[in-house]
Amino acid sequence: MAIVKTETTDELINRGFDFFTKHFPDSEKPDRLGIGPGRVNLIGEHTDYNDGFVLPMALPMVTIMLGRANDTDTCRVVTACNDFQEIENSNKTEFKIPTVKPLYVGTPKWANYVKGVIACFQSIVVGFDAVILSSVPLGGGLSSSASLEVATYSFIEAITGNITIQLVHKAMVCQKAEHIFAGVPCGIMDQFISVMGIEGHALLIDCKSLNYDPVPLTESNYVFLITNSNVNHELSSSQYQLRRYQCEEASDLLNVPSLRSATMDNLSKVHSNGEINEITYKRARHVITEIERTKTAADVLKRGDYKTFGQLMNDSHNSLRDDFEVSCPELDQLVELARRVPGVLGSRMTGGGFGGCTVTLVDKTAINSVVNVINSEYKGNPKFYTVLPSCGAKIVKL
Repeated sequence: MAIVKTETTDELINRGFDFFTKHFPDSEKPDRLGIGPGRVNLIGEHTDYNDGFVLPMALPMVTIMLGRANDTDTCRVVTACNDFQEIENSNKTEFKIPTVKPLYVGTPKWANYVKGVIACFQSIVVGFDAVILSSVPLGGGLSSSASLEVATYSFIEAITGNITIQLVHKAMVCQKAEHIFAGVPCGIMDQFISVMGIEGHALLIDCKSLNYDPVPLTESNYVFLITNSNVNHELSSSQYQLRRYQCEEASDLLNVPSLRSATMDNLSKVHSNGEINEITYKRARHVITEIERTKTAADVLKRGDYKTFGQLMNDSHNSLRDDFEVSCPELDQLVELARRVPGVLGSRMTGGGFGGCTVTLVDKTAINSVVNVINSEYKGNPKFYTVLPSCGAKIVKL
């Protein structure tokens, strides 16, 4: 398959107007819009819930929520996302605003992300009619869930007029919604970058202090190629929660508040003394070394040293594969195929793992070579996207 040309935000909005009219024919035209981008994490995987560092960038692929207040106490939402409909067999949801009737987890599953944000919003919500459209691949490790949460929050800001000044708080509310209503104990990275993304930059995020440092990505000769394995996963699966538990177990054994505070010297000591089992040791080793890789990666990118950054990407994938064990044969094959091609500086899995996407740093002149090699040898059905770092959430009055 060739590189996919995703819908632009303007194209999504135009399609959204038609979709809204189709499903709400008695309503006036939409007058409010919330936009939440997806993200790709360049390095720093499974470090956010360990108080570590991550280096994501916001994507041009976004989720939008488009609609208007309806002067009732009822929220009616329809999604145009085919993946949601295929999985849930329902593209509609309807519920009362929280001040009339408390919101609970239910079906369809995609609606829990919407309800969660509304339930956690800081002020009174009004009834509304809205549609959801997205260019973010579902289940691909590009934060389709966070982009939906952030789009919902931004839309609610737009229709209520209650704009959150502290953007970190906005990200934290969306994270809380995912914890409570989706049952996913995610870290803060996905929501943070979707809210705070800066065009032309990745963000080095300190997940303990929530401070961040913009990292310019200005080298015009290189681009990030995202390859979707089309092996889908759900982060609410037991494996994600198990990895988090194993990290907490390692922190307890090391007597530190989180693995952010641990060192390889300390870990090696308890390992040599037989005080930690091999699996927990490997999980901790990944997190400790990944935090250091991520900080180094931000430094070398600021110096324009893309070659070293590419090697750090490779090291990150190897650690995720061997120590954290969240890769899978499809992701490993995509990474190995990409690394064979001259002009590729680095390639790694991105996202929670067990499927989803890889991200590859490649010379622009070698993009077609990478695509051709993968198409000819990969056993699955890949999709390719070339991306540049984009801006974060938007609140729009139409």
